[in-house]
Amino acid sequence: MRDPHGPGPWTGGVPPLELTAFVGRSAELAELTAALGRARLVTVTGVGGVGKSRLAVRAAARWAAGEPGGAGWGRVELAEVRDPQFVEYAVVEALGLTDHTTRLPRETLLAQLADRRMLLVLDGFEHLADACAHLVARLLRGLPGLRVLTVGRRPLGLAGERLFPLAPLGPDEAVELFADRARAHGVPVADGPEVRELCRRLEGIPLALELAAGRLRALSPAQLLHRLGDRFRLLTGGARDALPRHRTLRTAIGWSHELCTPAERLLWARLSVFAGSFDLEAAEYVCGGTGLPAEDVLDVLSELLAQSVVAREETPAGPRYRMLDTVREYGAEWLAAAGDADRLRRRHRDWYLGLAAWCELEWFTPRQREVAARVDVELPNLRAALECCLAEPDEAHLGQHLAGSLWFCWVGCGRLSEGRRWLERALEPESGYERARLKALWVLGYVAVLQGDTGPALRALRACRERAERAGDPVAVAYAEHRTGCLALVTDDMAGAETLLRSAQERYRAIGELNSNVLMGRVELAMARAFQGDLPGAVRLCEEVRRVCEDHGERWARSYALYVLAYAAWSDGDPAGARELLAHALADAHAFRDLLGSVLVLELLALVTVAQGDPVEAAVLQGAAGRLWPSVGLPLFGSAYYNAPHERCEAAARRALGDARYAECVRAGAGLDREAAVARALRQRKPGALGALPAPRGPVTDTGPGQREPAASPTRKGGETAG
Repeated sequence: MRDPHGPGPWTGGVPPLELTAFVGRSAELAELTAALGRARLVTVTGVGGVGKSRLAVRAAARWAAGEPGGAGWGRVELAEVRDPQFVEYAVVEALGLTDHTTRLPRETLLAQLADRRMLLVLDGFEHLADACAHLVARLLRGLPGLRVLTVGRRPLGLAGERLFPLAPLGPDEAVELFADRARAHGVPVADGPEVRELCRRLEGIPLALELAAGRLRALSPAQLLHRLGDRFRLLTGGARDALPRHRTLRTAIGWSHELCTPAERLLWARLSVFAGSFDLEAAEYVCGGTGLPAEDVLDVLSELLAQSVVAREETPAGPRYRMLDTVREYGAEWLAAAGDADRLRRRHRDWYLGLAAWCELEWFTPRQREVAARVDVELPNLRAALECCLAEPDEAHLGQHLAGSLWFCWVGCGRLSEGRRWLERALEPESGYERARLKALWVLGYVAVLQGDTGPALRALRACRERAERAGDPVAVAYAEHRTGCLALVTDDMAGAETLLRSAQERYRAIGELNSNVLMGRVELAMARAFQGDLPGAVRLCEEVRRVCEDHGERWARSYALYVLAYAAWSDGDPAGARELLAHALADAHAFRDLLGSVLVLELLALVTVAQGDPVEAAVLQGAAGRLWPSVGLPLFGSAYYNAPHERCEAAARRALGDARYAECVRAGAGLDREAAVARALRQRKPGALGALPAPRGPVTDTGPGQREPAASPTRKGGETAG
């Protein structure tokens, strides 16, 4: 989605009805928009398929655009969240908020949305009503500028909640919608008695009309009406406690289901195991098999698309598909009735275990950004796979392996808090394969280091090393030692950091390990050397890292190497060269949502800016960095070494501006959100048009034991192999 602090709509994947034209509902749209202006909590209720989500999205956009000065809004789709514990994580994720600290996601929301005017849309909360009610009540108490629009089949039940029950379409609007959807299928339909009767039988429920229109390629309105009449007579005796329109909707979905071929019904049921969207390859693997060969899945899926049972959407990771919740629930009931649900969930889990392994390997290739985009859209399915692994004690090792394999998602893509939650849950059972447990332990230690949580980090890394030494696992020993060196680095033990990091590099070389983590270890070693006064040694290490990264198309670790090289360039009196290096580092870190990398670059960029004679802009950048640090952890790790450039920049800016003007500029910078701060830092360049990187600063030479050029083996050179 767009940044929640500015005006603009949510732009992620949406259910099928939201992808189509908005027909009718003009009066309801105006009423709901007005209700949002009068109440801080509004809940749109109504039967499934009545168009609640579509109306809510339009009303949110209209409300935000009509606010004086504009306001932000964001939509959170909760139907794909299965565990109430992850409601808050889903909200943080959907709003694009990044937080590396140990604080709970609720605290992140309260901190990062403070003093903002925005509308939060929570859609599909019925199965998570209690968790959502607690969260909404807390947010409304703590955020006076927040309004909440919830969308579901029942109220939240909070004081001050204004209900907006949404009725089905009236006769004229129902006909208009049916005709519009028919045209989308290439079948013109005229208003007439049969169409009117069909819309009446379907009681004006948009989803039912959509499904009926999907059948017009094969049946005329008269034939549809005849078949629908038979079906309604058969199924009107549903559950006695069900509302009539719930029965109508289920009847309409069941009727559409009955008209499907056996293969279409089978695929419909099997697709229900996906959380959120899915791609063709996943559908072929998970759903192919007995009764539906994998090579036939595409043809059958195409038929479900034509019938509006499945919708196609474009994402940064390519074309994907999704089912509307009500349709998916119907398929899930059929899957359970067939006794095949557990098997399909295991196939789903196995696919996403494989996907995580592939992504980990491909992280150290030119496809690194593609991996980041893929993981972003697959997160609901990865969560479902983790839940599946952790639901069975005998499969704890799979959960440990999956949570550990996703280290790059937690660390490199700005999801430390959620990653830590999964890692800790995966490690709760003592059972499992030792190798998977060791990997989860060092990844947990790494996450805790970056969160500034020293005690738990040290405990996890010590446990990893002790167990790895007992098990004779040299890979896990190397990672545990490396991350312990990283912990020493951010706690100002530079001598200890250098010793541990050098030793870890020697271990990596001995076992033939080369990947993003190994290269980050070299950058961390370079930082330790630079902080101890050996800038030439730090440059040699980082130029080597830069060269290896460019050979492999790696950009994440390279951004940190460029950060160190920029510091060296500034120290050598080349602020222009330092700025160019920092621009590339910031662009890459921001693209990966790496908040730590971004804020470190902003801090150093402020120092370079004051050296270039612009103390105003330097102070603004310091203010922007200061706003971001609470989402990272202790500012500059509480480290005297990391803080030295900040203090030097502040002293120079204060001398040039005076205390009052400096404070004013810092406040201006603190008013910038992450997107605005990065855009400002890169404002002299068009996106994708960064200048060429400065040439390497000199030949790369050997810097001591373990620091020779790595040999690129085609075997274990991509994924972190401790698991």
